[in-house]
Amino acid sequence: MRKLVHVVLMTALVVTLLAAGSFGMAAEKKIIIKLAHADSIDPKVSRKQAMCEAFANVVNSKSNGTMEVQIFGAGTLGGEREYVEAIKSGIVQTGIASGVIANFYPSAMITDIPYLFPSKQIAYAVLDGSFGKKLGAGFNKATGIRCLALGEVGFRHFTNSKRTIHSPKDIQGLKIRVMETPLYMTLIKSMGGGPTPVAWPETYSALQTGVVDGQENPIGSIVSGKLFEVQKFTTLDGHVYGVDWFVMNDKFFQSLTGSQRKIILEAAKISVDTERSFVNKMDIEGLKILTDNKVEVYTPTAAELGEFRKVTQQPIIDYLKTNTKIDSKMIDEAINAVKDAEAKGK
Repeated sequence: MRKLVHVVLMTALVVTLLAAGSFGMAAEKKIIIKLAHADSIDPKVSRKQAMCEAFANVVNSKSNGTMEVQIFGAGTLGGEREYVEAIKSGIVQTGIASGVIANFYPSAMITDIPYLFPSKQIAYAVLDGSFGKKLGAGFNKATGIRCLALGEVGFRHFTNSKRTIHSPKDIQGLKIRVMETPLYMTLIKSMGGGPTPVAWPETYSALQTGVVDGQENPIGSIVSGKLFEVQKFTTLDGHVYGVDWFVMNDKFFQSLTGSQRKIILEAAKISVDTERSFVNKMDIEGLKILTDNKVEVYTPTAAELGEFRKVTQQPIIDYLKTNTKIDSKMIDEAINAVKDAEAKGK
């Protein structure tokens, strides 16, 4: 009888230990994080791929096998709108997007106010500081999607085939290819130009055939699109500083342990630093490519930039305040944040 009781107790103990072991294994099951973007998967030419690889390397190495980031680039999970929707619903965990964010959260357009940021250093200070955090918190509240960090698309510049652009007057009469958004249409109209929406894949042909005279984009896009073959003049006015939003489903983020969330946030910061360095490198190399291809590159003076700002900024601010659901106080806060960063920099 004692032997029987002993066997029963030992069996129960073994079953309990096995169950506990199985639970521990389940608890330690690897978490797969799908990371989406729509750009090239070549990290030598794609800032987003370089950014994603930096994020994945940090998360995969520091999580001790509890998390694994899988990158889905080149639109594998759809265009920006599609995968941001998927992140919102929780089907995809995280991703990097830019212009489409305004469709989910209009206040994202605030960073597109022309000539808002006088330099990258000021942009970094504002976006990494309290204003950037407030912008991200508003996005989270409106969408249920967390903003892990704000990355860099880069400053946008004008190119054209007609003349050097020194001031807004030089854009008068030029047909400028723009993205089909009211903000960019308003920007070109404020300078007397003719904004002409053209899809990016058709831009080279439109410039080549004279459908449009010029366009505006960061240096990296100008070079990767080989626009230097059909454009003679580049003006480094930096009218808009483009922002990449690194976003994650907030319910997923909150489901992680405290240490895992810390790793995610640390990795996101490192990935943004990587992207910014990548864009700076591409700007330097891109400018050399432009000059090597006999493109005239002009940098406006401080006075000329002031003229650009005076003509374009207020019409855009008026548009945002009257035609969107953006809180006008947020616009004022952005402008004041820039002024504060400039004062600290001095």
